[in-house]
Amino acid sequence: MVFDVVVLGGGESGVGCALLAQDKGKKVFLSDAGLIADKYKKELEAAEIAHETGAHSLAKILTASLVVKSPGISESASVMKAIRHEGIPVVSEMEFAFPYVKNARITGITGTNGKTTTTLLTYHLFKEAGRRVCLAGNIGISFAKAVMSNNYEDYVLEISSFQLDDVYQFHCHTAVLLNITPDHLDRYNYDMRAYIAAKFKIFDKQKDGNCFIYNASDENIKQNPSLVNHRPNIKRLGIDLHNSESAATLHEETLQIKDLALPLNELPLKGPHNQLNISAAILAAQEAGISNEAIQKALKSFVNAPHRLEPVAEHQGIKFVNDSKATNVDAVFYALQSFTEPIVWIAGGVDKGNDYDQIADLVNKHVKALVCMGKDNSKLLKYFEGKGLEIASTQSLDAAVNAAIGFAQAGDVILLSPACASFDLFKNYEDRGNQFRAYCQDKIFAKNKD
Repeated sequence: MVFDVVVLGGGESGVGCALLAQDKGKKVFLSDAGLIADKYKKELEAAEIAHETGAHSLAKILTASLVVKSPGISESASVMKAIRHEGIPVVSEMEFAFPYVKNARITGITGTNGKTTTTLLTYHLFKEAGRRVCLAGNIGISFAKAVMSNNYEDYVLEISSFQLDDVYQFHCHTAVLLNITPDHLDRYNYDMRAYIAAKFKIFDKQKDGNCFIYNASDENIKQNPSLVNHRPNIKRLGIDLHNSESAATLHEETLQIKDLALPLNELPLKGPHNQLNISAAILAAQEAGISNEAIQKALKSFVNAPHRLEPVAEHQGIKFVNDSKATNVDAVFYALQSFTEPIVWIAGGVDKGNDYDQIADLVNKHVKALVCMGKDNSKLLKYFEGKGLEIASTQSLDAAVNAAIGFAQAGDVILLSPACASFDLFKNYEDRGNQFRAYCQDKIFAKNKD
């Protein structure tokens, strides 16, 4: 049998693409080398879409006129090498779904850190302003599945670098690029230039009249030849909070975004990095025609996603904060800037080639004690021993929290901000954050009960 479309990957993205392909009359086949979650398997079966699990059948896959690759699949996978060898066109979900978008604006947000927070806030601003808006992409539902309904006037998309790979025509009416720091380099042959190029596709693919909102203080962004040398007909809104000519700037204790002034103590998120995220979201909303009045009203009701500087408990003047999503050093850099109180820092896990030099000054300024939590704490211990910190090495969450409590006193913050992946002790960063929250709350509940 010959297939018009073969979809690789049976998660949210892949199943959404398979459903869209079938909806458009394509003969479609979905292949996943692993297991497909029950909810996605039921969707495929209900739609009577041919699919396989546990292996890739090359005899079927290589009949495709087009392959849609889910973001989790690496180019180094043998199935991708075979597809490339045969010269079969490969596209991402963003590219596949894009031609079917009708009469709707796309606001796309990417960046190494902060994209989920910024995307959720942007979506919230649109939704509270009464727009028919869909949250999709790397968060929310599959973009492809959303496009099937054609029931939206706005799409707000969180877009990863993997989702920008294999795009050709896809573009955003408003594109946001928050920052670019080393991450996921294993997917780009440890070539930072390739990772930057992937992120910059969100700008490179834009058309005349589109708008590009970007962090003008980020070295990898502001010096990129793609930004400096071409695309003069794209509206550019650079954010540099310490430059008065920026589209958003800090003035004393006020965040000024065009003609909208917001006192810092009234912002829904704390920390300098979130001032950038808030600025980007508001600029995107303003670009879509949402009034300042509607934006100010919506800001008051915004609640961020969990595991991002999430306060989870307080006991005897000690605050417990879950920042489990901070899986790289750059994210920890932002977290440490967000507190004026002394910090007992819980870090560790699967090291991703971390360079702790970039946070050394902040640790020296803000951190009183370090609790290492992981199966192998040697790199953290080697770097931070002898730097004036109290340090404990632990190999479980309960031991880490108890050690942190032993270092802390009233007025301190116990901050889980690991700088590492979670897979040594936990399923993922969500599991790590959920266990931290539950343990802190249960432990403090027990103390209060006593």
